[in-house]
Amino acid sequence: MSVVLEVDERLLAAKFEVILPHLDERQRRLVLAAEARSLGHGGVSLVARAAGVSRVTVTAGVEELEAGVGPSPGRARRPGGGRKPLTDTDPGLLEALDALVEPQTRGDPMTRLRWTTKSTRNLADELGRQGHQISHHSVGRLLSGPLGYSLQGNAKTIEGRQHPDRDAQFGYLNDQVSAAVAGGEPVVSVDAKKKELVGQYANKGRTWRPGGDPRRVEVHDFPGEAGKAVPYGVYDLGADTGWVSVGNDGDTAAFAVATIRRWWTTIGRPGYPDATKLLITADAGGSNGYRLRLWKNELAALAEDIGIPITVCHMPPGTSKWNRIEHRLFSHISMNWAGQPLISHEVAVNLIAATTTRTGLSVHAERDTGTYPRGIKIPDSEMKALINQYLTTPVARRVELHHHPDRHTRLIELFISRPLGAARKGRTDRL
Repeated sequence: MSVVLEVDERLLAAKFEVILPHLDERQRRLVLAAEARSLGHGGVSLVARAAGVSRVTVTAGVEELEAGVGPSPGRARRPGGGRKPLTDTDPGLLEALDALVEPQTRGDPMTRLRWTTKSTRNLADELGRQGHQISHHSVGRLLSGPLGYSLQGNAKTIEGRQHPDRDAQFGYLNDQVSAAVAGGEPVVSVDAKKKELVGQYANKGRTWRPGGDPRRVEVHDFPGEAGKAVPYGVYDLGADTGWVSVGNDGDTAAFAVATIRRWWTTIGRPGYPDATKLLITADAGGSNGYRLRLWKNELAALAEDIGIPITVCHMPPGTSKWNRIEHRLFSHISMNWAGQPLISHEVAVNLIAATTTRTGLSVHAERDTGTYPRGIKIPDSEMKALINQYLTTPVARRVELHHHPDRHTRLIELFISRPLGAARKGRTDRL
């Protein structure tokens, strides 16, 4: 008889191995119970061993069959079965957890976790000290479930002091750009991108590599012999094209205007043969800052050379991120070279030039090996002579800076080829 049972147990084990994985908890229990009842005396123990389950499970199934309990659609257990939620067995758990996560508004500001990392493990440990037994996995479920928390970084939305005319300032900029684009005039956004170390240095981002074979780069970001790559960009708003000069010297006003000059000579003039003016939007600081005399002087020379007036509209202070070049050109360049060490200036140029978007962005990039010394000063006498020279010229191309009336802001335009006396009412800045 023992031999027969051994054979039957092997057969049962093979059958259960095939069918049980496809059943839910209640169905498995009932199938095992039906098999045990068909075997008669000793069937519960035999089925339990063959299926690798407890005798209690098989016995519970037998009782369900004998009681004639009907099926419950959509349920594997009877209502009320299973472990109770922690929030039911420990009513004060949610309130205690909420107080730990936000002590400034919902709890004691002197809590133990006020100045520590609020990881789920630290929260679970602190709750345990308060008498709430909970695992860090359950802490995560409660935070993202009933309490409605999620892991979030900081949001850079506080821009500091806001001028009451900020909306009007941006409205004026938009009107200037829209009018120029509608008239077929060139409108460009300019700025300098962050300087990048040239060499085997880490670059933020990830790229596909063979498993376990990351690209090896320098441990420390100390500048090497190759120095830095200094990208300065010109983005054409109307044509959705970009130009980037990659220098290796200073990010100066001379370098900025030289980049604009190269763009105009190579792309701007052929693309806008009938242009009567050039509109430039830029932020208020850096190499194209509104106070920088070298920037004004170099632009005046550029306007003299290309023979058309140049207008520069500076963004209000603290709003440089709204300059179009930041999110229309520079952001795509950063994504294109993410995870790629810039081992040479040529590599930087090639990665920039290969930047495209699905909306049609194309970028021309080239290296600028020129030298642009820092610290060049334009004295008052030279600026005054520059103005006097233009004022005595019949067809004047000159520089004029002025504020909008009654605003007293730094929203500044730089006009070339416009009489100083034609300025709107308001204060005219000294060059």
